[in-house]
Amino acid sequence: MAKSSKINFYPVILAGGRGTRFWPLSRRKFAKQLLPLNSEQSMIQETVERLLPLAPAANCWVITNDDLRPVIVKQLKELPKRQIVAEPTGRNTAPAIGLAAFLLHRKDPKAVLGLFPSDQVVAKQAQFRSNLKQGIKLAAAGDNIVVLGVKPTRPETGYGYIETGAATGEKSVLRVRRFREKPAEELARQFVAEGNFYWNSGIFLWSAQTLVDALKKYLPETAALLEKIAAAWGTAKFESTLKRLYPKCQDKSVDYGILEPRSVAGEDGAGIYCIPADWGWNDLGSWTAHFEHRLAQGVQKDNVIKAASSFTHDAHGNYLHAPGKFVAAVGVSGLVVVETADALLITTLERAQDVGKIVKYLDAEKNSKLT
Repeated sequence: MAKSSKINFYPVILAGGRGTRFWPLSRRKFAKQLLPLNSEQSMIQETVERLLPLAPAANCWVITNDDLRPVIVKQLKELPKRQIVAEPTGRNTAPAIGLAAFLLHRKDPKAVLGLFPSDQVVAKQAQFRSNLKQGIKLAAAGDNIVVLGVKPTRPETGYGYIETGAATGEKSVLRVRRFREKPAEELARQFVAEGNFYWNSGIFLWSAQTLVDALKKYLPETAALLEKIAAAWGTAKFESTLKRLYPKCQDKSVDYGILEPRSVAGEDGAGIYCIPADWGWNDLGSWTAHFEHRLAQGVQKDNVIKAASSFTHDAHGNYLHAPGKFVAAVGVSGLVVVETADALLITTLERAQDVGKIVKYLDAEKNSKLT
């Protein structure tokens, strides 16, 4: 029996987001992915740590921005500095992963890329890596795109969904019919009831060749720009070429730019596959999600409080963050209070999804000190 050829796997971590729903802790120069929201490590440090058993640090890439790059370099000392690339301007996920694809395709035409958000929680590490290994193998086998889908536990309206079709011969691998945008609550309930819908984790696997070909087919203008940028890699002209050409790329997500045009509604032959995941996934999308996550961890009960010390009386279900201070809560429920040196957030668990509106207001007011 012939030995199977080694697959060269390259994780690409997207870390350019601002995490506006975690204001006032998350800021332009120290965003959510740099915060220790799940453990003593930051979210991006956890992301890299769980991937290192599958790929050496020399294979890991990070796409971020100029504001966040200095801190990321400090937090990820094990990664080669030059592989922490700063976008000159944000252009969504398709150009970001596309840039990595063109760079890696030049280096290793048989490379398999993984696209990973930098700010997610994964509780079951072994199961996560087992699913990834299966997906990497499938991505390397041909012109395939693999997405890890999370079995929904509730009719969530804040996530995109994956509609799956027929099973394949591979264990636990389903064909993808189409990707569905964030639904209204009634439609979300329908998705959960039907049983063949999964939350889109934002984790994708594909060969560099597959992604390069898809970009050339569906986003040809952007592909041409990215190819020119990649050609300058390793030369003194790379940074200037990146700054000149990257802003001209189309502002498109992977979902809209590549996956939707490739998938055909109601059909199962687009070469896109879903591996349903059950590894304690949480994207910690808001203070409410963080509150629920901390309770689930058993760190605290009823109220979640970060303070020097605290006292509560007839106070239930509150998230209170004031490090270094004594916090007292009396007769209140469902509050979110987050204090920093220059800002104080007061909202409710029910309305925490609206915190991003504060950042939009501050941006409109050109108040960069608070963003």
